[in-house]
Amino acid sequence: MAAQRIDGKTLAEQVLAECRTEVQALALGGLGPGRQPGLAVIVVGDNPASRAYIRNKVKACASVGVHSEVHEFPAEVSEAQVLDQVRRLNVDPAIHGILVQLPLPAGLDEAAILAEVSVTKDVDGFHTMNRGELFSGHTRFPPCTPAGMMRMLEAIGVPLAGKHAVVVGRSNTVGKPMALLLLGRDATVTICTSKTVDLASHTRRADVLVVAVGRPGLVTGDMVKPGAIVLDVGINRTADGRLVGDVDFESVQAVAGYITPVPGGVGPMTVAMLVVNTIAAAR
Repeated sequence: MAAQRIDGKTLAEQVLAECRTEVQALALGGLGPGRQPGLAVIVVGDNPASRAYIRNKVKACASVGVHSEVHEFPAEVSEAQVLDQVRRLNVDPAIHGILVQLPLPAGLDEAAILAEVSVTKDVDGFHTMNRGELFSGHTRFPPCTPAGMMRMLEAIGVPLAGKHAVVVGRSNTVGKPMALLLLGRDATVTICTSKTVDLASHTRRADVLVVAVGRPGLVTGDMVKPGAIVLDVGINRTADGRLVGDVDFESVQAVAGYITPVPGGVGPMTVAMLVVNTIAAAR
């Protein structure tokens, strides 16, 4: 039997509907009449993938009544200019969340720019303090992609306690925080890297398999435990223009119990959780 698809687009629409209700409640309560949660996005350079995500973020915000604004800079902008913009947004009372779109062009100190974002407006969860809180299990703003995947796991109702979760990829934005969130739900977690020997021997033992490395078709059906839950974070464009994940969808779908498609899987949930974090920051 083919795996059930975890429909990230439909689930994201449900999350955004909840956000719409909360924004209306905030206008009547904490923020006051006419006030909206506000999100500012800083974009440096002209990365097509980043622009697509930004369009989706702006659209999602508008759909629930969250104000959003995009501050664009050319790739050759100085680091001082970007830092100045972050500081202005830090003290802007209409802005509750600040997102610096990654990756940044070469020559800009990503860590320094992320550290400048106010910890109370860090809706991407990338500030060192928020990362530290995630390590302790009590973060206010979990990184959006891992948070979205945790909502997907909740939606299918599979208990994580005691399950073996394997995370392929150790990035600060997805792999590491996802491993911590899974640990927080009492899963047994293995993290695989580019230096892992015999990757398949690890992935075949996973009850929950998360793949986030940016290599199309890295994980194939013979590398997956029958009935496993497979979450594919990869978004890769092929030579013929198709979007594919890090998982070979057709072969893995024949083995897994649940699988996220690309597109329409993890991506929409990332956007939805950004809106959730922005509203939380306003609240």
